[in-house]
Amino acid sequence: MSGGAFLGLLAGLGLLAIWWSLWEQEGRPEREGPLQRRLERIREDLLVVGLASVPPIAVPALSVGLGLVAAAILWAVSTAVVPALTIGSVAAVLPPVILRGAARRRTTALREVWPEAVDHIHSAIRAGLSLPESLVQLSRKGPEQLRPAFHEFSLDYQATGDFAVCLDRLKHRLADPVGDRIVEALRITRDVGGTDLGGLLRTLSAFLREDARTRAELEARQSWTVNAARLALAAPWIVLALMSTRPEAAQAYDSPAGVAMILAGAGISLLAYRVMILIARLPQDERVLR
Repeated sequence: MSGGAFLGLLAGLGLLAIWWSLWEQEGRPEREGPLQRRLERIREDLLVVGLASVPPIAVPALSVGLGLVAAAILWAVSTAVVPALTIGSVAAVLPPVILRGAARRRTTALREVWPEAVDHIHSAIRAGLSLPESLVQLSRKGPEQLRPAFHEFSLDYQATGDFAVCLDRLKHRLADPVGDRIVEALRITRDVGGTDLGGLLRTLSAFLREDARTRAELEARQSWTVNAARLALAAPWIVLALMSTRPEAAQAYDSPAGVAMILAGAGISLLAYRVMILIARLPQDERVLR
């Protein structure tokens, strides 16, 4: 492949990614299949990390743009097409991986503070506050990670006075499976009434603490397996990127034998990574009460 054709391919793919990201997603017909499920997962991750205003298609567009930039830089250094495309493909994977990791870390952080939030609600109800008022006070006295969501809840409740609608919006902002269960428990308690709300909150707080403690122990024990898998997956491509900065080394991979070696290494790395992740994977909470 000539240099001009390679640069033209990179420029065309970049312009296509920019054009695709400019279209509004809401007006499009609903699509079923892997692409729609992937976009829905990206939307959930963006919501979890507090980037709800970012359209899901922006993440794939960023991936394509980052991959093209990385490939163009490496090609300019080494003039080898195959290593440049390989490193560009690896770089394109980084944005969704980083986003998924950030969403997972925030979910873990919320799991640790929910028992404290439930204790605040219990104390407020014992002090004579109503259920909506006990949720509003979390915007001032609750855990730092939850205050923004409950501040928005307080503004919604002041504007509408509709507790059920405000709870739905709160669930959407939190985008957290534990938060979904707590919100639905509070909704049922308010709808059906009863005097056992205090006992319910105490039991829920104890359960959440025990679950967080157990998960923390398991995650600490399996973290070395996950970190080792990530290091083993990243190390060959880091070495390839460093070697490709030397034109004479990069040219060795710009051949049929080099392509075969890269493809074989990619397949073996991905297979080993998936096996290690499956071995170390813990059951994850799913949002079933959306």
